[in-house]
Amino acid sequence: MKKLLFQTDSSLAKTGFGRNAKALLSYLYKTKKYEIVQYCCGTDYANPILKTTPWKSIGTLPSDPQERHQIGQDPGQARVASYGGYLIDKVMKEEKPDFYFGVQDIWGTEFAIGKPWFDKINSVIWTTLDSLPILPTAATNAPKIKNYWIWSSFATKALHKMGHTHVKTVHGCIDPNCFFKLDDETRLNLRAKNNIEEDAFIVGFVFRNQLRKSVPNLLEGYAKWKKTSQIEKKGRKPYLLFHTYWREGWGIHKLAKEYGIDKSEILTTHVCKKCGEYEIKKYDGEEKACPSCSSKESQVTTNVGFGVREDQLNEIYNLMDVYCHPFTSGGQEIPIQEAKLTELITLVTSYSCGEESCEEGSGSIPLDWAEYREHQTEFIKASTCPDSIAKGLDEVYNLAPSEKEKVGKISRQWVIDNFSVETIGKFFEDFIDSAEKKEYDFEKDSKSDTKKRNHPDAFIPHIESDSDWILTLYRDILATENHTNDEGYKTWMTNLSNKVPRKQVEDYFRKVAREHNQKYFPVKVEDFLDAEDAGKRILYVMPESSVDVFLSTALFKSIKEKYPEYNLYVATKPENYQILEGNEYIHKVIPYNPQFDNTLALEGIGDRQGYFEIAFTPHLTSHRLNNYIHNEKDKIDKESLCTF
Repeated sequence: MKKLLFQTDSSLAKTGFGRNAKALLSYLYKTKKYEIVQYCCGTDYANPILKTTPWKSIGTLPSDPQERHQIGQDPGQARVASYGGYLIDKVMKEEKPDFYFGVQDIWGTEFAIGKPWFDKINSVIWTTLDSLPILPTAATNAPKIKNYWIWSSFATKALHKMGHTHVKTVHGCIDPNCFFKLDDETRLNLRAKNNIEEDAFIVGFVFRNQLRKSVPNLLEGYAKWKKTSQIEKKGRKPYLLFHTYWREGWGIHKLAKEYGIDKSEILTTHVCKKCGEYEIKKYDGEEKACPSCSSKESQVTTNVGFGVREDQLNEIYNLMDVYCHPFTSGGQEIPIQEAKLTELITLVTSYSCGEESCEEGSGSIPLDWAEYREHQTEFIKASTCPDSIAKGLDEVYNLAPSEKEKVGKISRQWVIDNFSVETIGKFFEDFIDSAEKKEYDFEKDSKSDTKKRNHPDAFIPHIESDSDWILTLYRDILATENHTNDEGYKTWMTNLSNKVPRKQVEDYFRKVAREHNQKYFPVKVEDFLDAEDAGKRILYVMPESSVDVFLSTALFKSIKEKYPEYNLYVATKPENYQILEGNEYIHKVIPYNPQFDNTLALEGIGDRQGYFEIAFTPHLTSHRLNNYIHNEKDKIDKESLCTF
């Protein structure tokens, strides 16, 4: 059996990547032809919930909390680790897959593209790109990716224009059996169950409450449509149904008030964390009592971590009369296809993946938009025109039932032809079966793959530009290339703009570098010691500052006079070496390491052999560490000891 490794969101996650994984991996699993391993982004390696999938699932983050904490110290490293960069070498060595599928945003797969095995096995990058101009990393990596697949033809066409004609469009997949139009009686019963008028006109939107989703534009367009359509005077009650999480993103009620929309007109999905039942009602907070199981403080609005089942989501789509999806950009926007499968007419912003969703024969009404540039990235984004939304809503509202039915069936068939799991799954099946099985020695690869040593003591010159300065910290201290579109870079630029001192930022980078080196390049004290002076060594530790190191030089003569037969080693940070250069009383200067703060480890205790007979650590307090025992060989009197 060919072994397939998919790096993507867990099939249990309520995200676009997660739902795509669930549909596709279920299809491939049912063929019984492949061994499947899912490498789940943002999840602990051994999370027990991952054992509930029929195929093997493992997480991208170490299970050790201390190790995760260390990774989380730097936003850039934490981001790469969440996508899978931290454990990828371990996982590839253990699993030895025949196929690697990186199914993520392009920046979430970039670490894999540079691995020695990437072009030696059958590797695929299956990603989303949502804006023009094409992300530089997506273009520069294109020649390195033999199998480069994009979820939307919008980006594929742009890459073709740049000369990367090997790029293909392969849509994210959906199981059409999960989404379909319910009969009229069932639809009316659903309305009655949720206390919605039988003849209400419901405008729906399924989305994550984030900047990319144009909630203000929809609210303004809805308000304009209400005013021009005179719907309420015609005896019908209009509603907005927002299937989203209210504790992040847009302040929906605040915006609604600005546009003169009563909050009672805005319905949302609530789901119980105890029994899993949902309810459609107006929003009045989280952790509410569940009417189904009577649990207190268990009902929340649906979110990425906890949402409704697909059969429940199908019911929610069936409550709607029209689906409206205004957005700034998107990789595919799976809710658009789900809505079409339920035979809803969809209003979609005709930009990014929306271009494809609005093509002839798709059943969508295209929404006009105005161009703007996103801050920092300079990507072209779409601001959907509220007037276009109002016009589209009015068109659907006045459409004859027979025409609605006709367009709805066209919409469903379009999705089945282009996005169904049968279509996409068969494409994958044919690709895997026709690909040559390649042999690769992952054991050899793991031996040759080495971590880069960081440089916590690197000299950082004065740089006026905050941007250039941050990139220099990444390059010179962390020994890594960072880009202006990376989350770590963006986080630090935000911190600087919020008046976080540069010194604080630099100190943090140096701390991360030291911790990295301690983990991957641990200091071996014996590497700095002479073999012939065993049993005759003294260590004096003073890591910083330069003033303290300079003042310490006044003590070295007296130490040598009291211990003439001993060699004096001094541990300090490299930037202080020049202060000690040529000192006649010092045998050797060695680099400071935090392990030198443990005097008992340095001197030995019990049966444990130490490295030094005496270790002086005057930078520490004797109340925290027993730094005054010195193997009972301390010849310094009380008066002299106070000097230290």
